[in-house]
Amino acid sequence: TVEERKKWQATLDKHIRKKLNLKPIMRMKGNFARKLMTKESVEAVCDLIHSEERKTALKELMDLYLQMKPVWRSSCPAKECPELLCQYSYHSQRFAELLSTKFKYRYEGKITNYFHKTLAHVPEIIERDGSIGAWASEGNESGNKL
Repeated sequence: TVEERKKWQATLDKHIRKKLNLKPIMRMKGNFARKLMTKESVEAVCDLIHSEERKTALKELMDLYLQMKPVWRSSCPAKECPELLCQYSYHSQRFAELLSTKFKYRYEGKITNYFHKTLAHVPEIIERDGSIGAWASEGNESGNKL
């Protein structure tokens, strides 16, 4: 319900403010997300989650995200992070699988445009020796919106 979501959001905001010294009220599209998408923040969020299965899934999602991020932030992934580039396809498939199985209430089988761009088009982008962000015409927005 709407009330439950508001209550959860308030609890999360208070917890993030206390544990990570972030000010959720000052949310800015990229800056807040960059600070929030770290291993430390996952530990803080996991403090609020009761299910061990969900905690494990969230930690795995963040680990995958952090391994994929350098690829889409790079101007030339084949040169700058070749080992992460080789693993990207596997990581993106696992990322999508986790979202669709462990967090299915949130995604309901749908995939966002940014998520699709970030996961599905990597091979053709890399073959053309371009960056994901440049190809998507949104800079780093594709990754940030995940």
